[in-house]
Amino acid sequence: MSETDVHGEAVDWESEDEDSDDSEEQEEGYTSPSQPPSSWNFDKDRHLVYLQMMYELLPHHYQSQEINRLTLAHFIISGLHFLGATDRVDKDVVAKWVLSFQAFPSNRASLKEGEFYGFYGSRSSQFPIDENGDLTHNNSHLASTYCALAILKVIGHDLSTIDSESLLLSMKNLQQDDGSFMPTHTGGETDLRFVYCAAAICDMLGDWSGMDKEKAKNYILNCQSYDGGFGLIPGSESHGGGTYCAIASLRLMGFIGADLLSNDSSSSILDPSLLLNWSLQRQASDGGFQGRTNKRSDTCYAFWIGAVLKLIGGDAFIDKIALRQFLLSCQSKYGGFSKYPGALPDLYHSYYGYTAFSFLEEPGLSPLCPELGLPLLTALGI
Repeated sequence: MSETDVHGEAVDWESEDEDSDDSEEQEEGYTSPSQPPSSWNFDKDRHLVYLQMMYELLPHHYQSQEINRLTLAHFIISGLHFLGATDRVDKDVVAKWVLSFQAFPSNRASLKEGEFYGFYGSRSSQFPIDENGDLTHNNSHLASTYCALAILKVIGHDLSTIDSESLLLSMKNLQQDDGSFMPTHTGGETDLRFVYCAAAICDMLGDWSGMDKEKAKNYILNCQSYDGGFGLIPGSESHGGGTYCAIASLRLMGFIGADLLSNDSSSSILDPSLLLNWSLQRQASDGGFQGRTNKRSDTCYAFWIGAVLKLIGGDAFIDKIALRQFLLSCQSKYGGFSKYPGALPDLYHSYYGYTAFSFLEEPGLSPLCPELGLPLLTALGI
């Protein structure tokens, strides 16, 4: 897993499934995809051991991911919730730790200066205070803010205790004229990943004052490709992650409903049948989902594409038996899930393996809220 994971500081799915396959397979001890999985059943007990171990001490391989510490914590703690085991974490300690990453303005006037007062990704991105009591550099990030709020919701923390006014007012500074969002006030890519983060943040806080929904909607629609999927930016190739961000954002903002496929397509803001066709074509012959045309199946896309189909009401067309078999072939004997069959597990693919099995209604797992990628009861604030 790299610094460019889906909810990391510079979210980029391309690094997860592209042309570095051969070298990655060597680095991760890859074995033949024909190797049988450790179990043809979802091994919940082994996954609990894996997540508990990660909660207590991350292996040294994650040292390069220190800047994404909140993201890793989200995968662990939210993963434990899917497995019905949030009682294994000290919720008060977790809440105090997460809240320590929030950035605060020195005064109200500073909210108009362009800085974003969300959450830092880790201590290494949390710069010291100068002699005037101000941060020398504010580097809070939209993706880290999503992860921070997700953790707090999962453990049942009251989000009204957060300075949401400063967060949302400053988040408006990140929205560009075309409706896209920068991840931080100092710059960065502007694409669908951060539109989604902004929409999810507003939804979790129950306050949409942090973004112009109409401008965001127009940007999303400009990202739809000729084949029905969505690229990360206008004119780019359709991609599973970008398509999820587009559809989930439109659902969160209230522009599309659960009955999208059953409605008259002429009255829809997008072409649902074309989107359905593109999404279904992403299920490969091995049962897994690929992120783009002619790419290899990957555990995480079982969520990214599966959630899109769930959101538009097309999940009944998925070959769920074949998908389950592919996911089980990626289940590690150590617990967790790998990207491909035979590779070592990592937190990113493990978490989206759990969301995928939740989507497949695996017994003993919390149900999924596909719009937020979180446990359903947590997403509803229950």
